[in-house]
Amino acid sequence: MPITAVDSITLAIEHTKQQLFKPFRIGQWTKLAFVGLLAGELGANGCNHSNFQLPSHPGTAPHPGFPGSLGIDPALLAALAALITAAIIAALAIGMILMYVGSVMRFVLFDSILARECHIRWGWSRRLGAGWRYFVWKLLYFLLALAGIAVLVGIPLAIAFAKGWLREPKEHLPPLVSGGIILFLVFLIFFVATAVILVLTKDFVVPQMALENVSAMEGWRRLWPMITAEKGAYAAYIGMKIVLAFVAAIVIGIATLILGLILVIPTIGLGLLAVLTGKTAGLTWNAHTIALAVVIGCILLAIFLYLVSLISVPAIVFFPAYSIHFFAGRYPRLSAVLYPAPPAPKLPPGAAPASL
Repeated sequence: MPITAVDSITLAIEHTKQQLFKPFRIGQWTKLAFVGLLAGELGANGCNHSNFQLPSHPGTAPHPGFPGSLGIDPALLAALAALITAAIIAALAIGMILMYVGSVMRFVLFDSILARECHIRWGWSRRLGAGWRYFVWKLLYFLLALAGIAVLVGIPLAIAFAKGWLREPKEHLPPLVSGGIILFLVFLIFFVATAVILVLTKDFVVPQMALENVSAMEGWRRLWPMITAEKGAYAAYIGMKIVLAFVAAIVIGIATLILGLILVIPTIGLGLLAVLTGKTAGLTWNAHTIALAVVIGCILLAIFLYLVSLISVPAIVFFPAYSIHFFAGRYPRLSAVLYPAPPAPKLPPGAAPASL
């Protein structure tokens, strides 16, 4: 029997309690933190942009030409360009590898929630095929998303350029402002739509791929009639998940801040004490002391990140459990695995089964 998005919260909370606290095992918490991190269950990216200008000397005129007239060796520029190109290629390669690893780990996390036990090595070897299919789907998805962004940006720019709005923007402020507002709204709708597709795939298509060994497209072909038959239920699920994710982010953020204060304040005190003691003993900053300080800092940072990952484990378990319990009532194969039938009672030797 399908249950609502609100009722699924209680089941997911109980599931999380049983898996993490009955009994409490630090090894399982560590494995789940590792799997959840790679699977991107709580992934968030932040970008800090800083603007800077190269200092200029007053009274000097800019050099005409480029690059030789700037006093820069063309060979140095070529080497710099090659280095930047290599860095970009390396970053893309690392990103692709992490995307593939995250695709496989998505299935490892799904198995861990169903079995209430995390076995990374067993799950990895078992889910390589499904992870590859999911990886291919995500790659195509991101390429199509980038193409959509290019179209959304390219068409308005082409229109504005054709009408001459970009050559004299001050004389065309009304159409530029109104066009910017419309473009922002279109971008917002596009972003929400792509995010919803990704969430629905992760929550409802991945279980089908895991349990029936189907492709992502086949999973979507089966999921779409379910969504159209219960638009309100799935819309409530998306809305409730946004609220729950917001609450979880606040709770984890507060816990991380408290943990940071607990670790940073004693660390600063011990660091100052070590510096003062070192000065008294005649120690100075040299290659050895700097290397020792860097090593100690890296160890403390690793401890902090490990503790933060442990703080996130309840959310790493809760959100997949939430989607599994919601979807189980609408997907019989998942329900059969999540709520297995009790084994038939064993009859004593020589006893005949009861007849109706």
